[in-house]
Amino acid sequence: MSPFLAAEDLSMFGRDPWWLVVVKAVFCFAFLMVTVLFSIVWERKVVAWMQLRVGPNRNGPWGMLQSLADGVKLMLKEDLIVKRADKVVYVLAPVVAAIPAFMAIAVIPFGPAGNEVSIFGQRTTMQLTDLPIAMLYILAVASVGIYGIVLAGWSSGSTYPLLGGLRSCAQMISYEIAMGAAFASVFLYSGSMSTSAIVEAQQDRWYIVLLPVSFLIYIVTMVGETNRAPFDMPESEGDLVGGFNTEYSSIKFALFMLAEYVNMVTVSAVSVTLFLGGWRAPYPVSTFWEGANHGWWPMLWFVIKVQLLLFFFIWLRGTLPRVRYDQLMKLGWKVLIPVSVVWLMLVATMRTLRNENYGFADIALYVGGGVLALLLLSFLADLFRERSGAAGEPPEEPAAFDPMAGGFPVPPLPGQELPPVPRRRSHRERELIVSGGPDTQSDGSLERKEASDG
Repeated sequence: MSPFLAAEDLSMFGRDPWWLVVVKAVFCFAFLMVTVLFSIVWERKVVAWMQLRVGPNRNGPWGMLQSLADGVKLMLKEDLIVKRADKVVYVLAPVVAAIPAFMAIAVIPFGPAGNEVSIFGQRTTMQLTDLPIAMLYILAVASVGIYGIVLAGWSSGSTYPLLGGLRSCAQMISYEIAMGAAFASVFLYSGSMSTSAIVEAQQDRWYIVLLPVSFLIYIVTMVGETNRAPFDMPESEGDLVGGFNTEYSSIKFALFMLAEYVNMVTVSAVSVTLFLGGWRAPYPVSTFWEGANHGWWPMLWFVIKVQLLLFFFIWLRGTLPRVRYDQLMKLGWKVLIPVSVVWLMLVATMRTLRNENYGFADIALYVGGGVLALLLLSFLADLFRERSGAAGEPPEEPAAFDPMAGGFPVPPLPGQELPPVPRRRSHRERELIVSGGPDTQSDGSLERKEASDG
């Protein structure tokens, strides 16, 4: 494994002529656009298959041009600007959300840095560029995109879009911390923040095997970062109409949709780079085929891995219901962040012991002893807390919950209960009243009759 903070050799980057840089940049843009067009149709097809429907089947063969037709339709629709909107911010918000989504792909490797391919007779790497802090660049770019959603909700001059924008901001803050801790575990093992160096460090073993907890944490956080179901709180139709993009139409609405799907492709590419070996061929293929990781083949393995993760997004949307907002925040702050921090401490301890030339048995003993000590301390703390609570004064009865205390109905908070619903008349009582019988709620004759019959 690489030593701590090893110096990366990035000399092969930055030597391309300007026209080749333009060609590679256009390819990255085209790759994202084509993948988005395919992903939209694929999502509609897969969800339709899950729900026993047909899905798109009119535009193009097997409906494959449906997303292209939708894009043309959105561009031709009337573009409206609401009266109460801040027009400058209202127009710029979709652009701010869409542009950063395209920028992260610049440092994603499609092939090995040492394997140069020929493009119009010029030898070059299968990566636009690389940086010693490439992963920090990706985090920074992903954080800028959230400003577009927040500004869109604020500039619309409406309540529901503002709530959607604030939800998206809180969601990003909650899940970015755990995502950063998952990244830090990869940095400790690879000794680098360069994307090409991280992929090179997975030559013997992919990090999904070495760091399974980091992979699971990142999978959950990337769904939260992209505002996808079941974490699509900023645009939940059930309570916010459409969320931050309620007041948008035409091409501006299409930009928000484009940014969402491009972010899906970007986080999938980052996951492939950090945990799934990047452009490397899968294990069975790489063992019996020496040329699997040479030439243009690495791009094929990279695209297949990205498509599998996109299918995971689609599968989640068609399977899981939308969670409540308090459940979303609880998962982020009370589960993901503590687990990611503890896991990071364990990874750092193992790396330090490995650098000190301790054997695997010693590392397992020290780390296992530390985990058992933490579990024992947690058990003792819970035991003493239960005893002190039992010996103390009995808890006070919570005040009755009044759903109309503020003048309008509000849902109960955790620990509160709605008052019992008034008893409804039974079917027999309603028949007696309709047919001219006694009003059982006022005179109680029905109860007396039933008691005499008994």
